[in-house]
Amino acid sequence: MRSIWKGHIRFSLVTIPIQIFNAIDTGNTISFNQLHKEDNGRVGYKKVCKSCNEELSSKDIIKGYEYDADQYVTLDNKELENLKLKSDKAIEIEAFIDAKEVHPSRYETVHYIGPEGEVAKKSFQLLNQALKKTNKAAVGRIILRDKEDVALIVPEGNGMIMYKLRFPHEVRDIKKVPDLDPMEVNQAELDMAETLMKSLTTTFDKIDFEDRYHAAITELIQRKIDGKEIISIAEEEAAQPTIDIMDALKASIEQAKSLKKGA
Repeated sequence: MRSIWKGHIRFSLVTIPIQIFNAIDTGNTISFNQLHKEDNGRVGYKKVCKSCNEELSSKDIIKGYEYDADQYVTLDNKELENLKLKSDKAIEIEAFIDAKEVHPSRYETVHYIGPEGEVAKKSFQLLNQALKKTNKAAVGRIILRDKEDVALIVPEGNGMIMYKLRFPHEVRDIKKVPDLDPMEVNQAELDMAETLMKSLTTTFDKIDFEDRYHAAITELIQRKIDGKEIISIAEEEAAQPTIDIMDALKASIEQAKSLKKGA
C-alpha cells in the first residue's frame, strides 16, 4: 500500500511522524467510456463560448463567480494561487472529543494512518492506546491538495482512521425537509414495529454486503467479451397492493420468524 501523504501528528509538544493511505479501493470500480455509436470512436468535448460560439483553449478560460443573474466577478489563476494554503506537513490536533458527538452527516472521506519509520512506532502506539483507553477521538486540521480540512482521528486495531469532516455550512439543515411534522402513532402499531425490529436484529458483521450490481455488470461484460447470448437478469417487480399497517407488521413478523427457523 502506497502512502499519499507523509508528515506529523502534532499536539502540544508531542510530534509523531506518520503517513496517510487511501482507505477506499477504487481498483475494482467499473467505469465506462462514451463512444460514437457508428464506429466506437471515443467521444471528445469542445469548450465553446455560449455568447460568441468561439471554440476555446484552456488559456482563454478564467473562473467566474455569479453573484447576480448574469453578473460575474472573475478570478485569474494567480489570484487563486495566492489563496492556497502552504502545508507544514502536520496535522495540528486542537482537541480530544467523544466521537459520538460528531453527527454522521459531517463525515466525508476516510483514510488510514500509520507510523512513518521505525522511530515513530512507539509514540504512534502510545497515542493509539491513549485514545482507546480514554474513548476519545482527536480533532485537528490538515492541508491536503492545497485545501485545509478538519480531520477526526480514531484508533482502529494497531492503526488509526482519519475521517475528513464537512464544515457546518456544507451540510443542509434536516429541518428543511418537507412534511416532517410530529404525529402521534398508535401504541399497538408501535409495539408491533418494535417486535418486528427485534426479530430482525443481528450484528453488523453477519449482514451480506455483496455488491450485486457490480457482480451483475461484471458478468454482463464478460459474456459480451466471450460472445455469449445476453440474458436479462433483472425482473420488473410487480406493484404491491396497499394493505393495513397492522396486517403488514404481523405478516412481516411471521416471515422473519420462519426465516430464522430456516437459518
